[in-house]
Amino acid sequence: MSFPNRSARLHEARYLLLLGAICLGLSFFRVQYTHSRAFIFLNWNLFLAVIPWILSSITVLNEKWRSNKLLVAGTLFSWLVFFPNAPYILTDLFHLSAGAAMPIWFDLMLILSFAWTGLLAGFMSLWDIEQILQQHLAKRFIPFVSIFLLFASGFGIYLGRYLRWNTWDILHHPNGLIRDIAHRFLHPFDHPRTWGVTFFTGLFLSLVYISFRMVRRRMIAPVK
Repeated sequence: MSFPNRSARLHEARYLLLLGAICLGLSFFRVQYTHSRAFIFLNWNLFLAVIPWILSSITVLNEKWRSNKLLVAGTLFSWLVFFPNAPYILTDLFHLSAGAAMPIWFDLMLILSFAWTGLLAGFMSLWDIEQILQQHLAKRFIPFVSIFLLFASGFGIYLGRYLRWNTWDILHHPNGLIRDIAHRFLHPFDHPRTWGVTFFTGLFLSLVYISFRMVRRRMIAPVK
């Protein structure tokens, strides 16, 4: 097991900054063209989506940090709180409208650009988490943990999109958030949409995860 060095991490950071700059440029072009700030919120969503990558990067670059079980547990919790923000941008496709001031094809490319950047940052951070967990769990269990985390992320996306809870509400409104979560676990049949969104979003993210794993395996497989 090898962890990325600072040079490799810097390369990743530059690439994510480039993608972020492109997304920012597209969003401001839309503002200038339409004189509307309708999609400017995507930039904040993308910032939140990159936080899991920042957390995992700090951890993998600090050997003492990733060797400490308490720090790893704290990092994993913080990472999981923010991780749903990475794939969440996909749900911003709900805002597409044929009657908008901008052609719908442009808004589609705009949202997909943000969504892809957020999803990429999220999955790179998930790979970091897998490497960190390999120091504390048997390697064969890691993919199952990742799948569980992706389904948990699907639940987090439901909380954000439909109940309008956000990451900061864990600090600002913890009682209401815990009450909503607990009610859905205690009375699951009263909330079919909750578990439908959670299951199918988790399934989609798991399929993307498995696809990425196949691509990575193909890249490192020897050519014969």
